[in-house]
Amino acid sequence: MQKRKLGDLEVSALGYGCMGLSSGYGEPTPRPEAVQMVRAAFERGVTLFDTAEAYGPFANEEVLGEAVAPFREEVVIATKFGFDIDPQSGARLGGLNSRPEHIRQVVDAMLRRLRTDRIELLYQHRVDPDVPMEDVAGAVKDLIGQGKVKFFGLSEASIASIRRAHAVQPVTALQNEYSLWTRDVEANGVLDVCGELGIGFVPFSPLGAGFLTGKIDPATQLAPTDFRTISPRFTAEARAANMAVVELLKTIAEGKQATPAQVALSWLLAQKHWIVPIPGTTKLGRLEENLGAVNVDLSPEDLRAIDDAASKITIQGARLPEAVLAQTNG
Repeated sequence: MQKRKLGDLEVSALGYGCMGLSSGYGEPTPRPEAVQMVRAAFERGVTLFDTAEAYGPFANEEVLGEAVAPFREEVVIATKFGFDIDPQSGARLGGLNSRPEHIRQVVDAMLRRLRTDRIELLYQHRVDPDVPMEDVAGAVKDLIGQGKVKFFGLSEASIASIRRAHAVQPVTALQNEYSLWTRDVEANGVLDVCGELGIGFVPFSPLGAGFLTGKIDPATQLAPTDFRTISPRFTAEARAANMAVVELLKTIAEGKQATPAQVALSWLLAQKHWIVPIPGTTKLGRLEENLGAVNVDLSPEDLRAIDDAASKITIQGARLPEAVLAQTNG
C-alpha cells in the first residue's frame, strides 16, 4: 500500500471508513464480523481508520478499539466529537455541542472505548455555531499538550472556520464530502485553502454512498433504516438521472480493466497528492476491490476526458437531507 501525508501525519493512501459497520446503512454488522473487517483492512496495508462517537453512537469506536488492539502501534485512529449525545444512554439529544468542557469529557470516554491512551487525529464533526472556533481549537490544543491527542482536524468546515481554527492550533486534515458526483469543495475554495495551508484532505463518501460502484440502480431496494432512503439524491427519479455518471465510470473502467469504484477512487487520488479517501464496506471482496484503486493509473488525458464528460452531467438531488445539510459549515 502506498503512503501519503495529511500534514505531518503519514497514513496509507486509502483509509477505511468504519461508520457502515455500525450505522447508516441498515442493521449493524455483528461485532465479530466487524472486528474481522477492520483487521482484514490492516492486513492489506490500511493504516488510517476513521470512526466517530456518533456512529452507533459509541459502538463503532468500541469495535475499532477491539479490532486494532493487537497492532495498535501500527495504525492511525481518527475519530470525531461535536454532536450532543447523552454520555450514559448514547441517545442523540439533537443539535451540536463543542463546548470545551464537553470536548474534554468526550475525549476521555473515547479513549476508554478505543482502548488507547491517545487519538492520532481528532476531528470536530460539525462546526458548532454557538461556540467560537477559537475556543474549540484551544480545547484541542490543550488535549494535544496533554498527549491525549496528536493532531487536529475539522469536518464540513468553511474557509472562514478553517482559517480561524488554524490560527490557534494547526489543522492537519479536513474531512468533507468529495467525489465525482459531489465537487462542492472545488467550487467553494475549500480545497484551495487546504493546499495553501498544508492541510490534508480526507474525502468521506468517496463512492457516493455506494452509488458510484455501479451496484445501485433506480430499482435497488434499500433497507428502511438505511439513511439513503431519505436522501434526495437517492430517490428513484434522481437515481435514474444520475446513472449517467455511473455510465461514465463504466466506460473508463472498461479501458483500464478496472471497476467503476476503482476509477472513482483513482480519480480522487489523482486530484491532489494530499488527498486520502476513506471508503467503507462490510464485504471483504469490496474491500479488496477498493484497495485495488491505488494500482489504477489515470493519465492526464484520462483525467481530462473524465472532467469533460462529467461537466456535461447535471447531478440530481441534494447530497444530504435538508436537516443534515443545515448542520454543515461548508
